[in-house]
Parts: sequence; C-alpha cells; structure tokens
Amino acid sequence: TNPSVKSEVIDGIGYMRISRFGNDTGSLTEEGARMFKEKGVKGVVLDLRGNGGGYLTAAQEVSSVWMRNKVVTRQKTDGKVTDTLRTGSSPILEGMPTVVLVDGGSASASEIVAGALFDNGAAKLVGEKTFGKGSVQTVEKLADGGELKVTIAKWYTPNDKNITKEGI
Repeated sequence: TNPSVKSEVIDGIGYMRISRFGNDTGSLTEEGARMFKEKGVKGVVLDLRGNGGGYLTAAQEVSSVWMRNKVVTRQKTDGKVTDTLRTGSSPILEGMPTVVLVDGGSASASEIVAGALFDNGAAKLVGEKTFGKGSVQTVEKLADGGELKVTIAKWYTPNDKNITKEGI
C-alpha cells in the first residue's frame, strides 16, 4: 500500500524519491513531473538511494519522463546486442536540470535509469558507486518441482557500460 514514488517541492526544487520500480512507478513519476511543471521548479533531484530495483518496464517509463526517443539500455548475450529499450516520445521534464542520487543500495532498475539519464546527458549523478546488478535472469522449472534461476544476458548503459561489472 506504500506508493513507490513520493514527490514534493522544496524551495523551488522538485524532489522525487523512488523506493522501488513497481507497477505504479511510471504513472506516479509522471504525476510528480506534472506537479513540478505546474509549480515551475528550477530543477529536480531524483533520489534512487537504497532502491534495489524492480520492473524493467517501470525503469523505461521513468526514463521517458526526461528523454525523447533515447536508448535506456541494451541487452547483450554472448557480447551481442539482443534487445534495445528506448524511451517514449512525450518527456514531461525534457531539458530540466536534474541530479540523480545513488548509493551502494541502488541496484538493477535504478542503475538502468541512472545510467540512461547520465549517458544521454539528461542528468548528473551524485553519490556512491551503485551495487552493480545488471543481469537478465529467467527461472527454469526442474523435473523435481524445484526452480533454477539462470542469468541469460547482461544490461548495458547507452554508452556500453556493463552495469554488472562496473556499477554506475
């Protein structure tokens, strides 16, 4: 019941905290962005500290609030690009000065957003090196009823940085 995004304006600056990337994250981010525009903020602080990640689609939706038709991440298997995820075409905060806060607890989807915004010049990063979880996993069902989680690919930033190896 706790929303994944909280937004407020402090001294003319929009502050948005994303605690996880869930089903409601994209719409709540857009709602916060519209509020920031209505209140005429001078800049935005996007706080992803301690955010362990979540849904990739939510990371794409969040990135789309700042960028128009840009690469969010590339999926590579055996060194070859197997998928490219791009932003939409209606960024509410395009061109808005933005700082993204990250730390060692920022992982997975938060690293994808931070890397996408930074590599595309939409934001500056402030904080500590992130966790480094950029792996694509699938669950294989075993004959005995068990399950095995297998890494099948890696996520890379738009500038080809391996998130798993290097963090952000």
